[in-house]
Amino acid sequence: MAANGGQQAFAPVLVALSTMQSAVDRDRKEQAHQYLENFQKSEEAWTSTFAILQSAGGDSSAKLFAATTLKGKIVYDLHQLPRESLSNLRDSILNSLVTFRAGPKPIRMQLCVCLANLAIQMTEWKDVLPLVVTTLGSDPATLPCVLDFLRVLPEEVTEGRKINLTEDELVTRTKELLEDNSEQAITLLTQYSQSSSAATQNPQLLDCITAWMREVPLDTIIASPLLKVIIDGLSAQEPFEAAVECICAMILETKDVDESTNVIQTLYPHILALRPKISEAAKDEDGDKYKGIARVFAEAGEAWVVLIARMPIEFRGLVETILETAALDKDRDAISHTFKFWYDLKQYLTLEKYIQARLQYVDIYSRLVDIMIGHLEYPKPDSGDEKDLFEGDRDQEEKFREFRHQMGDVLKDCCEVIGVTDCLQKSYDLIQAWVQTCGAQAAPNHVPEWQKLEAPLFSLRAMGRMVPPDESIMLPRLMPLIVAIPDHDKVRFQAVMALGRYTEWTAEHPETLQPQLDFIMGAFTHPSKEVIRAAALSFKFFCNDCASLLVAFAQPLQQFYATYLDRLPTNSQEEITDGVASVLAKVPVNEVYPQLKLYCDPVMQSMVRMAQQANDDKQKLVLADKINLITIFIQWVQPYVEPNQEHPAVKYCQEIFPILANLAEHFLHSVPILERVCRCWRYMVLSYRTAMRPLLPELASKLVQGFTASRQGCFLWATDSIVREFSEGVDEIDDGVTNDIFHFYEEQATTFLRVLNDLPPEEVPDLVEDFFRLAMDMVLYYSAKTILSPLMDTILSAACTSLTLLKEEPLFATLHFLRDLLGYGQQFPPSSGLDHGHQPVPDVVRNRIKQLVANQGENLVRRIMTGMMYTFPRDCFPDASGILLALFELMPQQVAIWVQNTVAMLPPGSITQQESERFLNSIRQRVQSGEVRKIRTLLQDFTNSYRRRNVAPREGLGRLEASRFRFSG
Repeated sequence: MAANGGQQAFAPVLVALSTMQSAVDRDRKEQAHQYLENFQKSEEAWTSTFAILQSAGGDSSAKLFAATTLKGKIVYDLHQLPRESLSNLRDSILNSLVTFRAGPKPIRMQLCVCLANLAIQMTEWKDVLPLVVTTLGSDPATLPCVLDFLRVLPEEVTEGRKINLTEDELVTRTKELLEDNSEQAITLLTQYSQSSSAATQNPQLLDCITAWMREVPLDTIIASPLLKVIIDGLSAQEPFEAAVECICAMILETKDVDESTNVIQTLYPHILALRPKISEAAKDEDGDKYKGIARVFAEAGEAWVVLIARMPIEFRGLVETILETAALDKDRDAISHTFKFWYDLKQYLTLEKYIQARLQYVDIYSRLVDIMIGHLEYPKPDSGDEKDLFEGDRDQEEKFREFRHQMGDVLKDCCEVIGVTDCLQKSYDLIQAWVQTCGAQAAPNHVPEWQKLEAPLFSLRAMGRMVPPDESIMLPRLMPLIVAIPDHDKVRFQAVMALGRYTEWTAEHPETLQPQLDFIMGAFTHPSKEVIRAAALSFKFFCNDCASLLVAFAQPLQQFYATYLDRLPTNSQEEITDGVASVLAKVPVNEVYPQLKLYCDPVMQSMVRMAQQANDDKQKLVLADKINLITIFIQWVQPYVEPNQEHPAVKYCQEIFPILANLAEHFLHSVPILERVCRCWRYMVLSYRTAMRPLLPELASKLVQGFTASRQGCFLWATDSIVREFSEGVDEIDDGVTNDIFHFYEEQATTFLRVLNDLPPEEVPDLVEDFFRLAMDMVLYYSAKTILSPLMDTILSAACTSLTLLKEEPLFATLHFLRDLLGYGQQFPPSSGLDHGHQPVPDVVRNRIKQLVANQGENLVRRIMTGMMYTFPRDCFPDASGILLALFELMPQQVAIWVQNTVAMLPPGSITQQESERFLNSIRQRVQSGEVRKIRTLLQDFTNSYRRRNVAPREGLGRLEASRFRFSG
């Protein structure tokens, strides 16, 4: 009957778990999820978890859930149990371990984690290791439990997330559990390793050694029989992965080479003796073994890199071995382990101090270039289908593309060590070799061995950033080769992209410009879309870097631009626009207006035609992208014009402004069009600054009208640019203008507050973000006017309301605004270095801040603390705690009371009376002693602790989270 009663007690838990694993509707899964979350935090879970674990038969997944739930209870909810019952809890866990001694292993491991976390918090339990060994170590059947416990104990102690111990208690307990037990732990592991040949092959043993590596002096392990166990494990199949982890952990512990000289001297010969295993694994095509051994060598190289630089002859064997792992990696699965090593070593070798070591390793890096270029080659498909090189494996294709760019970074490292000329020579030789052997056979759509040509072209592209503009040996020989390559999609793509990387060099060698530009412009008619996209990108770089050389060709460039613009995808349209706009930026001032009209008028006319036909979202999006092209011209063309002279670019802006305003009015419900129009207006202000003054009244009017009618945040975004450029204190701006701008802001703020009165912030999160970024700049540039404004009370209230949002960006904007605003309650403003000099904050402003805090501070404290305890994303914590600190600095006694009131509102049972009093007393002590800044840490620790215990989902519901994602997707 008791068993049946126990079964009935936890039956709802089993039903909920079953629901989560079955194909039911989303609502039922949500209900089951909520029930299980509540169960995990309830007091009944203490007995139910053991009942599930002890039940006869039963689903293993349910028992794993029970063990995981028990872990969460011990970590977060131990306060729910009487202190005198903890020894019974310990005994129950030990008994459960006996039950699950043979597995399943995940359950056994979770129970060990439970026992370790109980040991950490049960400070009266002093003989932790002896008791566990005595209870579980005498029977070979339960010995795996001891090994699992030994493995998890250091991991759980060092994790440091235990909330029921003070920092001092945790330090003391760490010493008791780890430092005081380290010698015994190593003795136990050594004894076990000598107990049988099977023991030396047991991965659990190696896992335990790894876990205790940081707690035991490495000399102790090195001098023990355990070193042989670790090294031998690398030659056996079963413990191989654990042995790799163990030896890598040992190597990592020797990173401070001067402190670990003796250990390194002992380890190095053992590591080097593994070298034959590289070729063995490659020959046997054993990928896992190859990757494991390669990782060991790479980790050793990274850890001992400074010794490699100091003692190049002694450590050359290790560097050669790492090179060998890169060379023999046919599947390119292990080579990535070496990338960081080559970079780290390059960092040392390029220092003057290590010039001799650099000379010793020049040949290594030279061979590394050859290896990398070889690995860059595309595969040759077994099917012979050149259109599908990866035979349908898209993941492998994407992995290869990413991998090539990483190898390109290694080639850059090689350039720094052996010099760009030698690296370019290797690419040149490979291209020349292809020309000599295959060039004559090449024909349209038939390029034999094209992989041998494409790879060195990619290498040239990768190394482009390292080549100085004055390189005069290889590039003059390479450029004619590149522009003469045969027409193959991938080869042409790579050649065009490579040319785009050397445009700074071309600007210094104008005699090479024409054939390169002809080659790139000719690619705009290529049948391959990828080649055309590459051509647009390289064209952009050519124009950007060679703009001064191309100014004389502005007219033919415009014809080219007009011919190809509408044939290109959106990104490519923007890239060629960026290119020609950078050329216009170099024309004389007297030519700016006619050239802008020449280039932009056709685009504007095209926009007008498109606007007449844009009836669906797709057409409106195309129109929005076209508007962006005009913005690119405005971003680039910024001629210097004397203050009293007519600005030619502003003159053109005045011409096109009515068209843009009409688009904004006509497409009032098309967010992409409104955003692009506002972006264009914004860059007019940012580019031409106070020269935009003639357009300012009309622009401000349209921004107010647009925001009122559409309620879209982009109008606030554009408003912000005006606030920044026409701020108080700018010489050319008089008080009349600044007063008009402040009135303009107040109109926008009033509209925003009306919106927030009508709609909850979660329905307009982007608008909230845009407004508080604007409000933040108003506090910065119009401090006194903004803070003293009657609107500020309502704005502060709106900020408090916006703190309920779950989205990160608007929260950041709101929190930053609040921090800046409260900063004006201090003697000097937070922006003192920007626009206020070092002038103190006027008393009237400081008093206004204190008045605002007195009126709304309690609500603000409650919102901030609630957010930190329940809803704020982790990245918001620094700003949130910074606001609480600012409040404490302004009104410490009062804010302490508000914090106390907030804590008193927490749900019963979510925090113990002892914890609450300890927290509040600590705050009072800091206030009384004047150590207000230390309160910030107290607040962060308290809210973090509360959140982990009461809000964060407990472990064991991973399947459910996946199900929720699947059903909501």
